[in-house]
Amino acid sequence: MSTITEAAKPQKQDKQPGIEAEMYPAPEYIKDSYKPAEKLKGKVALVTGGDSGIGRAVSIHFAKEGADIAIVYLNEDRDAEHTQRLIEDTGRHCLLIRGDVKDSEFCKNAVKQVVDKFGKINLLVNNAGMQFPQKNVKNITDEQLAITFKTNIFAYFYFAEAALEYMHEGDSIINTTSVTAYRSSPGLIDYSSTKGAITTFTRSLATNLAEKKIRVNGVAPGPVWTPLIVSTFDEDKIKSFGEETAMKRAGQPSELGPAYVFLASDDSSFITGQVIHVNGGEVVNG
Repeated sequence: MSTITEAAKPQKQDKQPGIEAEMYPAPEYIKDSYKPAEKLKGKVALVTGGDSGIGRAVSIHFAKEGADIAIVYLNEDRDAEHTQRLIEDTGRHCLLIRGDVKDSEFCKNAVKQVVDKFGKINLLVNNAGMQFPQKNVKNITDEQLAITFKTNIFAYFYFAEAALEYMHEGDSIINTTSVTAYRSSPGLIDYSSTKGAITTFTRSLATNLAEKKIRVNGVAPGPVWTPLIVSTFDEDKIKSFGEETAMKRAGQPSELGPAYVFLASDDSSFITGQVIHVNGGEVVNG
């Protein structure tokens, strides 16, 4: 697989979380060679940030495996509607829920909309996130700190608390953390701090829910070609994005989706409180 940056033209989007429809090259959300096996047949999944990037890949993979999907997204209507069409093309149903995950009432209402629409919720994928690179910690304002934490970890609490009102034995929560939780990220201090919190949240919630037989796991991506990258990094960073990995390239969302399928399915029935690292060979600790 050639590096993404070899084909990427200079690009910089001005507003988070970014628009996938405006990226070049377009991220790959599922491989042509992927073979579904009805691993999630009859399930209902809620995916935050499901309109694009890793969230789109997860949503499409889950739909291919037989799940109906509810997508929570901020304001990227074009991306969300495209993902909805892709899901419906698989024969599954898709509910779009537009709103701000920093608002706890919105999160509760979103879960209720899913249950009202589909009658249940079996899978929660906490995935929405934001980052604001800063070279100097002094430049991290109170406002930035609040936005980053409310989006990246508070919302995970909000959705988990709401979804657990309806989840039962055999259901599953999957949280998107990051390689930055396991190694230093000097330009993303607040972001990496939230990802460390997500990792600990995953482990603690897993043991808390073990008696209820609801599993909680995480996926820690390395550099992945998503709208968040072109909406937060400058062109020089984008040009070399992913070259620090052992594989000397960034990953595609399509390379993340199967990890979420594994954790959502019965294939991982004896796994809880764990994190799968999909990072191109970055060495991590913990």
